[in-house]
Amino acid sequence: MVYAFSDWTQKLLIDGKRVDALSGRTFDTLDPSTGNVIARIAEADAADVDVAVRSARAAFEGEWGRMRASERGLLMLKLAELIRQNEDELVNLESLDSGKPVSAIRRQDLPAVIDTLVYYAGMADKINGQVIPARQDALTYTVREPLGVVGAIIPWNFPLMIGMWKIAPALACGCTVVLKPAEITPLTALRIGELALEAGFPAGTLNVVPGFGKIAGQAIVDHPDIDKVTFTGSPVVGRQILQGAASNLKRVTLELGGKSANIIFPDADLDAAVKAAGAGIFFNTGQVCSAGSRILAHESVYDEVVERLAARAASTRIGDPRETSTAMGPLVSEVQMKRVLDYIEIGKKEGAALVAGGSRHGDTGYYVQPTVFAGVEHEMRISQEEIFGPVATVIRFKDDDDALRIANGTVYSLAAGVWTGDIARAHRFTRRLKAGTVWVNTYGPTDIRLPWGGARDSGFGREHGDMAIENFTEPKVVWINTGR
Repeated sequence: MVYAFSDWTQKLLIDGKRVDALSGRTFDTLDPSTGNVIARIAEADAADVDVAVRSARAAFEGEWGRMRASERGLLMLKLAELIRQNEDELVNLESLDSGKPVSAIRRQDLPAVIDTLVYYAGMADKINGQVIPARQDALTYTVREPLGVVGAIIPWNFPLMIGMWKIAPALACGCTVVLKPAEITPLTALRIGELALEAGFPAGTLNVVPGFGKIAGQAIVDHPDIDKVTFTGSPVVGRQILQGAASNLKRVTLELGGKSANIIFPDADLDAAVKAAGAGIFFNTGQVCSAGSRILAHESVYDEVVERLAARAASTRIGDPRETSTAMGPLVSEVQMKRVLDYIEIGKKEGAALVAGGSRHGDTGYYVQPTVFAGVEHEMRISQEEIFGPVATVIRFKDDDDALRIANGTVYSLAAGVWTGDIARAHRFTRRLKAGTVWVNTYGPTDIRLPWGGARDSGFGREHGDMAIENFTEPKVVWINTGR
């Protein structure tokens, strides 16, 4: 599929209609593989967010709020089917806007989007309370009620997938949504909003307001009639959201950064471990919150791990994300490319040994070579700070205690990996690692049925599974006097 959209303008989606921003302002979205303009996007500001929130409130108190839960589930299933039918368009739009290889989107992102919708569609009419026999003279029970209007602010690294992680459970619970996609990747969110209308969702149930975080995002955080903010992004912005939400005590869920340790012991299957370690940092060009960016290798296998990882980096096929043979596409923007290249320079100055990559790839688009640093010390910035690019840091450790010290020695606690043939060690490390997810003899898989999240600078709260239902509902106690 070929796109030539430089004259294409994408409007906001509010109250079931595509509309211009009230200010008339627009901004450009770019193709990261070329730097060329794809389309002009209507730029939402506080006034547009206010209109969207009022529409979402009307839908919550009106048609959507009065709809039976099973009917909500059926609409979600219909949306899932429309996404299946429009798979090629969505895959190509996502690749065009974000630089993600089409093969990866088709293999992971789109199936996860559909699975998430189907999972929560089935849960919509199963959100139950409890009968709690507190006293003999009363019928006492709880029900779970939807929170109301949800402001969902999503990142640019997985626009489709993470967007649906927030949309689907909120809708299943009976909430309405004001969705702000990242300004550099707005296209698939707008298309999903259109498909929701085609599926029969009432106007105002899902509103999409592309715009900049400091304007449209802040307006969502500040708006007094938004009941919940769910955000995935950087710890810096997460703290700002938490401070802003205090103004009216909004509920907040934050899924933030990571600097995850991938620990390789000498009894591990080195072929599998290094292959997964490469995928764990080079997949999606390293733009993954749970990327295994710190590869901890036991001193007895350290040199072999470094050599094999450097070979994998050198053999990674970089290219046009629309080519199915491409394994790694560009970074999402020029800003992100410069950030990653700056960190590579920092690593060199800190004394780490550059053993693979380390430079921009080509002179068109925002490509950076898969990069591997050896001789990395735990205290170095490239070991402690989230780079969010294809930069692996390989750190030597002596024994189990040393590995735990290094793995847990960051401000993040999102994920970790352990590679070992010792089942006792595997259990010991899953208990002692500070991480919301620990993978053993694998790295990176997720499933909507399993909770996802971390602590400290990785945020708080959990997405996925039945825990997400708690994010978008609150319990109510009902006490009925039955007499004696």
